[in-house]
This record gives sequence, C-alpha cells and structure tokens, in this order.
Amino acid sequence: MNGRALLAWNLRRLRAERGVSQEHLAVDAGIDRTYLSLIERELGNASVDVMDRLAKCLSAELGDFFIRPARGTARPQPLPKGRKPKR
Repeated sequence: MNGRALLAWNLRRLRAERGVSQEHLAVDAGIDRTYLSLIERELGNASVDVMDRLAKCLSAELGDFFIRPARGTARPQPLPKGRKPKR
C-alpha cells in the first residue's frame, strides 16, 4: 500500500470513527468537499499543510494517517448517505 492509499484509508477511518461528514470536515479544514473526496478515493494529492489541518480537525496526529492496517482488515466504510444533523 503506497502513501496515498494509506492516507485515504486512514482519513476515511478516522473520519468515520468520529462520525464526521466529508462536508463538515472540509469546512473545518478550509478545503473544498470535492477535494476531500478526491483524497479519500486516492485521486487527490494532499499537501502536508492540508494533512496537518485535517489531522487537527480530527483530533489526530499527522502520523495517524500512515498507520498500516492489519492484513485482512476490511476497508473503512463511509458514513450513511443523507443529511446529517447540524452541529
């Protein structure tokens, strides 16, 4: 698994564990939601500055984006679709 794949995996994992929508995370991090979606789908190339802001918004460390999942671990699932309650 390359760096971009690790980032995508762990970004989605952390976001889903915390129950944060892409839209809310993107707003909090000051990036566009479509850019966040591209990063999670391994199509976007995030700068260190963007990764740092995402980590802070998720109360995580930058290194948490590069934790290798155990062999056989299921891919993190996205949150259910639909409108989320306002925070």
